Amino acid sequence: MKILAIDDQQLILLPLQKRLEELGYEVKTEINVKDGIATFNSFKPDLVIVDMNMPDESGLEVVKFIRIEKELTTPIMVLSGNTNDDLITENYELGIDDYMKKPLSLNEICARIKRMIGVPKNSNKINKPDNVIIQQRCVGVVIPCYNEEERLLSDDFLSFVDKHSGYHLCFVNDGSKDKTLDVLNKLKKGRESYITVYDCEQNGGKAEAVRLGMLHMAEKEDLDYIGFLDADLSTDLSDFDDLVSTIEKSKFKIVSGSRMSRMGANITKESARKIISLTINFIIRKILKMDFNDTQCGAKIFHKDVIKIAFDKKFLTKWLFDVEIFIRIRKHFGLDKAKEILCEQPLKRWIHADGSKLSMKDSIKIIGQLGQIAWVLR
Repeated sequence: MKILAIDDQQLILLPLQKRLEELGYEVKTEINVKDGIATFNSFKPDLVIVDMNMPDESGLEVVKFIRIEKELTTPIMVLSGNTNDDLITENYELGIDDYMKKPLSLNEICARIKRMIGVPKNSNKINKPDNVIIQQRCVGVVIPCYNEEERLLSDDFLSFVDKHSGYHLCFVNDGSKDKTLDVLNKLKKGRESYITVYDCEQNGGKAEAVRLGMLHMAEKEDLDYIGFLDADLSTDLSDFDDLVSTIEKSKFKIVSGSRMSRMGANITKESARKIISLTINFIIRKILKMDFNDTQCGAKIFHKDVIKIAFDKKFLTKWLFDVEIFIRIRKHFGLDKAKEILCEQPLKRWIHADGSKLSMKDSIKIIGQLGQIAWVLR
């Protein structure tokens, strides 16, 4: 039994294709309407799965081609994040067989396919399949790494990308002196579609590593949002996913994590470091003219259309690039608009990890660097 899946987001197609092939179906995928129609003619599938929202042409054109132009009754299943009632009605009036709204379980998709076209004779029974969720958005995450050979929580990252469709992790090796690059390449092996390693031969600091990684990920057409996260996972991956959910369901352009203490949250920090942080944050709020509690949290997610505004030019400082990002957004959009598109979201968990590259001496130097930023970007 043959299935053709058409969706412009590769990160959506890959887990779907893998699971269907494991079940014994022959699967082909395409990322645009034109190629999808060409493959339909040559492949002659028993089922077509198509997304509605694609950049060049709507998936509705595939439905019209099969039902009106070809006058065929080939089963058509729409898998889309578009919940417009008129569009859904039009699809059913054209003769589709099922309309599934993202996000939804990969298990449910497979169950509906089995009901619709049956099970292949050579079907492989999958025992306890992972409950992977097919999302309606694709997210790139930049993780800067400098001498992380001993601290990198490889299993946590692998488990996350295996269970969360729509995520692409980009590890930036910032000229590490240890075997970090070897660890990252091993992490990527077999998951090249979900994990990228960007290697900087020389150490340029966290600001430059994040900047280069964000610009690199912005070149990927199928990503909707791109963010960055610390390699030590002081911010939990599930918490980062909460930031993504917020930006996805709102008009915010940037959602920034906050280590601000709140009831029920697991936020721990050394007391001396906390006092310095509070002092720095007070100064930052005065410079930004915005009431941010924690600009320096290493977990932020951006709408793709503000990446160049925030990261196109090199940053002035090594540690305060977060502040520079907010100043760039404020200067580009104006203060009032910037306040509307920036969101600070408290984290459920944040723990200061041993081995942080930021020393107490560095923390004191930051106050001087804030003065530099305020003067240069005034």
